[in-house]
Amino acid sequence: MGMARFILRRIVAGIVVLWVVATLTFFLFFVAVPKGVVARNLAGRAATPAVVAQVERNLGLNEPTSVQYWHYLDHLLHGNLGYSYYSQEPVITIIRQALPITLSVVIGGVVLWLVVGIGTGILSATRARSLFDRVATVGVLAGVSAPVFVVGELLIVAVFVQLSDHGITWITTGYTPLTQSFSGWLGCMILPWITLAIVQAAVYTRLSRGSLLDTLGEDFIRTARAKGISERRVLYRHAVRAALTPVVSQLGIDVGALLGGVIVVEQVFGLQGLGWATVNAITQGDGDLVLGFVILAALFVVVANLIVDMSYALLDPRVRIN
Repeated sequence: MGMARFILRRIVAGIVVLWVVATLTFFLFFVAVPKGVVARNLAGRAATPAVVAQVERNLGLNEPTSVQYWHYLDHLLHGNLGYSYYSQEPVITIIRQALPITLSVVIGGVVLWLVVGIGTGILSATRARSLFDRVATVGVLAGVSAPVFVVGELLIVAVFVQLSDHGITWITTGYTPLTQSFSGWLGCMILPWITLAIVQAAVYTRLSRGSLLDTLGEDFIRTARAKGISERRVLYRHAVRAALTPVVSQLGIDVGALLGGVIVVEQVFGLQGLGWATVNAITQGDGDLVLGFVILAALFVVVANLIVDMSYALLDPRVRIN
C-alpha cells in the first residue's frame, strides 16, 4: 500500500507539473505576444498571408483568452500538439517519426554510461590508491573535460573513417531502424552511444567511487562484517545498493537535461531525431513544432524522475516510502 500511495502521489505531482508547464507555454506563446504576431510566429517566417489567416481560424485567436486556453488544454489531452505549417504535417506525426531515433540514442547512451561509470567507480573504490584507481582518475578528468561535439568528431575521424578506408563498413552514420536490421541499427548507434556516454561515464565514475567509499565507512557495514558476512556480500548486497542512491538522484537530473546533449550528438552523426527536428524548427521559426517539443520534453522529465524516485526504495532499504 505504501508503494501504491507513493506512486499515486508522484503521478499526481507529475500531472500538476505538466499542467504548469502547459499553462506557462500557453501564456508565453499566445498571451504575452501581441495578437497579430501569434499566428505569424506559429506559421513560420516563410508563411503567406493566407496561411497566417488559416492559423488564426484554426486556433480561434480572435476568441477570448479563456476559450483559447480551454481549447489548448483540450487539444493536449487528446494528443493534439498542433500542426507544422512549414512541413504541412501534424506535430505528433513528426514526433512519431523522430522519437525512435532519439530513444535509441538516449537509452543506449544511458545504459552504457551507467555500466561503465558505476563499474569503474566500484573497482576504484575497492582498490583505492591502486594503479587502476589512479588511471581511472586521469580518465575521469579527461572525460569531464571533453566537449560532446569534439568527442563525436574525433570518433568519426578515428573510427568511422579509418574502418571505412580498410573496407569495414559495419559501423555507419545515419540511421537504420531496428525493425529493418539489428546489426545495421547497432552499427549506426555505437558511435553516438560512446559519444554521449564518455562525459557522463566520467561523472558517474567519480560520483559512485566517492559514495561507495563513504558508505564502506558506515556503522551498518562494520556491523555486517562483524557478523561474519563475506566481504563480497557486504560489498554488493549492502554497500553498493546504499551507495547508488546519490547516483540515482544524479541520473534524474541528467536525464532531464539529456535532450541538450542529444541535439549535439544527432547533429554530429546526421541522425534526424528530435534534436535535429528541434534545431530545424527553431531555425525555420516553426512555432507549433517548438511548442510541441517543449511539452514532450516536460513529459520526458516527469516520467524519468518518477522512475528514479521509485528506484530509491529498491536500492536502499533505509529509505522508507509512505
